[in-house]
Amino acid sequence: MALIVQKYGGTSVGNPERIKNVARRVAKSHAQGNQMVIVLSAMSGETNRLIALAKEISPNPKPRELDVVISTGEQVTIGLLCMALEDMGVKARSYTGGQVRILTDDAFTKARILDIDGDNIRRDLDAGAVVVVAGFQGVDEAGNITTLGRGGSDTTGVALAAAIKADECQIYTDVDGVYTTDPRVVPEARKLDTITFEEMLEMASLGSKVLQIRSVEFAGKYKVKLRVLSSFQEEGEGTLITVEEDKNMEQPIISGIAFNRDEAKITVLGVPDKPGIAYQILGPVADANVDVDMIIQNVGHDGTTDFSFTVNRPDYDKAMKILEGVQTHIGARQIHGDRTMAKVSIVGVGMRSHPGVASRMFRTLAEEGINIQMISTSEIKISVVIDEKYLELAVRSLHSAFGLDNEPHEQPLGNNP
Repeated sequence: MALIVQKYGGTSVGNPERIKNVARRVAKSHAQGNQMVIVLSAMSGETNRLIALAKEISPNPKPRELDVVISTGEQVTIGLLCMALEDMGVKARSYTGGQVRILTDDAFTKARILDIDGDNIRRDLDAGAVVVVAGFQGVDEAGNITTLGRGGSDTTGVALAAAIKADECQIYTDVDGVYTTDPRVVPEARKLDTITFEEMLEMASLGSKVLQIRSVEFAGKYKVKLRVLSSFQEEGEGTLITVEEDKNMEQPIISGIAFNRDEAKITVLGVPDKPGIAYQILGPVADANVDVDMIIQNVGHDGTTDFSFTVNRPDYDKAMKILEGVQTHIGARQIHGDRTMAKVSIVGVGMRSHPGVASRMFRTLAEEGINIQMISTSEIKISVVIDEKYLELAVRSLHSAFGLDNEPHEQPLGNNP
């Protein structure tokens, strides 16, 4: 008998028939003797509908009241799933975030979980019931309803699994696992049987949409065994996300390729090469809540230097306007921008023990005539910024060059340059 937390996203509970399908899956696992805690999102599109409804009333609704409205979507699905389970003869009990007492801070619409009281859940599980919990929501110290922001239901599932010491947290989505890259770009992409938390964190932060990054951070911190599965397939092991690196000798160098089309590059030309100039450029940008990704400062000459960085494309106009406003103050000769950038990243813990990964990446792109404009590295990833029109060519050629089309033991190893 295992204690399992299962989280189902909005697509999985998008209509009554799909909710009944989830109920059948849960009932089957419960009949095998497992204790089951189910975390649900709102029906697909429902949260957006509720936000739009609120904005019809007020263009800028108070965050506290917005949370009261948008938290109702999950309340509907947990009640409906419990009804479906009871009709199948399975005892079930629903809980909102407040009823569980998922304690959060008071940052409405993007709250963070502080603590979870698992006593009520354990009591119902011991009584033989399936417990169904509303994802995406909690309460603050004053009892106000809060929501956790984008991907919050994934975070609820992982946090609950950590609090009640579940044997496994299973995230059901509309894909059957984590792939080496997006199969829509590379049809030969393979589903990974396992991936480490480190690799998954990098993939999530670099553009992979399978899991929300906060949930991966939570799972890694509290050593929660995490598995990604499809809610539309009866069979399949999905992808297991583990703390431990695979100890097999055939561990792949690269586990996956992530990419992000929404990049823009800004270059500040001819600024004085003096201490504090980076802060004078990036300080106002950060104050406007614009995330900066890659940063390059060229070697100074003639007392000046050039400074380049990337931002998300939706933030490009805001960042350019800010820099044009401080151009005279920082003494920049010119500010140049390009919103047609993309970022491609290769990720793998195998990089630690295999030299020559970067040179193979750069050679592969050079052979395809793709110019690299910026480079960023960490211990287990290499990212490059390129012209967006070459994105899919870059992903396909790298996928092939690192043997990701093949089974793991066939991937090229050794000190290939």
